[in-house]
Amino acid sequence: MLDDAQIEEIKSQVETLAMEHRDLDDAIQALQESASVDHLKLRRLKKRKLQLKDTIQRLRSQLIPDLDA
Repeated sequence: MLDDAQIEEIKSQVETLAMEHRDLDDAIQALQESASVDHLKLRRLKKRKLQLKDTIQRLRSQLIPDLDA
């Protein structure tokens, strides 16, 4: 069971990662719209974005209380 401090820390991490995820979204959009697309950089940004999404989902799942069956 998580205490209040741990819950707040996880929420803070989620917020920080979500902000980075949105920033990557903007960077990917801008890169795709540029005249000379760096495909390697684009692929790396997309991979990082997916990693962030997975981490955010994992952290959010920690906030869901376990139900006794």
